[in-house]
Amino acid sequence: MGQHESPEERAVKLSCRNLWKVYGPRPQYYFDTSGYQIDRDALADRMRSEVHVPAAIDVSFDVHVGEIFVIMGLSGSGKSTVVRCLSRLVDASYGEVLLDGENLLAKSDRELIDIRRHKMGMVFQNFGLLPHLTVLENVAFPLKLQGMPLAEQLEHAQRVIKLVDLEGRESSFPGQLSGGQQQRVGIARSLAVEPDVWFLDEPFSALDPLIRRQMQDEFLRIQKMMHKSIVFITHDFLEALRIADRMAIMRDGKVVQIGTPEDLILNPADDYVAQFTSEVPRIRVMRAEACVVPPEGDIGDLPHVPGAMVAEALITELVRSPKGVVVDGADGGVLGVVTPASLMKTLAASSGEV
Repeated sequence: MGQHESPEERAVKLSCRNLWKVYGPRPQYYFDTSGYQIDRDALADRMRSEVHVPAAIDVSFDVHVGEIFVIMGLSGSGKSTVVRCLSRLVDASYGEVLLDGENLLAKSDRELIDIRRHKMGMVFQNFGLLPHLTVLENVAFPLKLQGMPLAEQLEHAQRVIKLVDLEGRESSFPGQLSGGQQQRVGIARSLAVEPDVWFLDEPFSALDPLIRRQMQDEFLRIQKMMHKSIVFITHDFLEALRIADRMAIMRDGKVVQIGTPEDLILNPADDYVAQFTSEVPRIRVMRAEACVVPPEGDIGDLPHVPGAMVAEALITELVRSPKGVVVDGADGGVLGVVTPASLMKTLAASSGEV
């Protein structure tokens, strides 16, 4: 992986293709008779008129190796339905879910169990810990299901317990732990199998704000070391902003827009996305490369910053260097300079104030 390689340039690990999940008495009828030949909105409207509920409608996206892909939306938008279809906790009505090019929807129950035990990690809002098992036993439990020898189970479990900073609590039971500690055990258990893909469905939403932020930091620390391919579900845009490489916003079962947090905030596809992102300060997503102006005079003494630096961090740099900073591109070339005036002008323009 190159030093400046973006998630989109990496190999695709997981693909979701034209995924539908329809609840009702005969959902398969629509795909057997109509195939995929009519407009998705018309098909969804027809389903609703015939007492069916399309919970996921023609959902498509890719998750790249090492990418944190966030799916977000309001309650009932379909985001949790999609992640359950990806892991086949519920069966999709139509479409494909490709893991390393193999369609999970075509796998037998036995094959799927093996895939879940060896290639998938799952963490949910409900920690799902076994109350009669210790921390060590809870973390080792999926390894026991794999049939791993006991000594190896404990060795692997101890390693991930250290990873989530729970050393010293191995003999504790879940009821003796705080909410944040319980969630760490859930994360450790999901990582014990060394999964290829990691599904997290609102894992921190039950925690109070301070612990939630600490768990986000912990999550990012673990990801920096392990480089997992992750699908992360949330309804909190500020949480998504902290962790996402790319994100999809869903509404009424459909994906409305996919892009980086910066893309969605600065170039919303419609009013719904704009409203979703309206409370996010532009200064937290605007990057230095978007604020550059041509240099005037000698720039030899000015400090250099990367083009990916966010405007929030630029303020500190401009306090130290009021004349401006030189902005370097991913290839090392100079893109231009950012001055206090150019930063303020760009931020004002992005918010529609000039």
